[in-house]
Amino acid sequence: MAVRLEDTLVSSYKRLAADAPHRRIDFELRLLDGLLAALFGLVLLPAGLVLALLVAATSGRPILYRGTRVGRGGHFFTMLKFRTLKADAEERLGPYLGQELVRRTRAESTPLGAWLRASQLDEIPQLWNVLRGDMSFVGPRPIRPRFFAELATELPAYWQRLVVRPGLTGLAQVRRGYETSMAEKLAHDLEWIADRSIPLYLRTLLRTGFRVVAQALRAFTRR
Repeated sequence: MAVRLEDTLVSSYKRLAADAPHRRIDFELRLLDGLLAALFGLVLLPAGLVLALLVAATSGRPILYRGTRVGRGGHFFTMLKFRTLKADAEERLGPYLGQELVRRTRAESTPLGAWLRASQLDEIPQLWNVLRGDMSFVGPRPIRPRFFAELATELPAYWQRLVVRPGLTGLAQVRRGYETSMAEKLAHDLEWIADRSIPLYLRTLLRTGFRVVAQALRAFTRR
């Protein structure tokens, strides 16, 4: 019987992540995640419904993109987003990572999807992932299992991302952007893991909020 990638990842990294020191801050951040996800979910529900209808009207179903990602401790979860790409784009984009993935993703975007991605409004459904405990508001960005396996081999410290929940945003995103190299992103992720705190969490969320508003305005004016 073939060994599933999920089994390999969990067996290889679950114990390493579990052996990392437990910190009270993780419980406190989880409480904040739950409270903020519930609050933002209620506030953004009308906008989310409108966007869902627009996606259905302009590019059909499915409305949501469901992608498998590696979560805390090496466990897999289904990450949700509004669908922004053409049909079967995931299969065509599968082999790519980094800047090449960014470039090809732009070419695969639907007209509405390009705006959703530029404004980051496509990530509204991930509030459900945060509420469920799959993700946090702040942390390393979720990654596909295949790429996690590759990067964990290339970058020995990469497994340490599994100590915390993946995030809607992170230090790498607010500091350098999405086209930063994986090694640079990892350095920012490891800084978050080492220094995570409520003040850093709130500062990162605030900077992300300003960034999202600015990107949404730029995306709107380009249409």
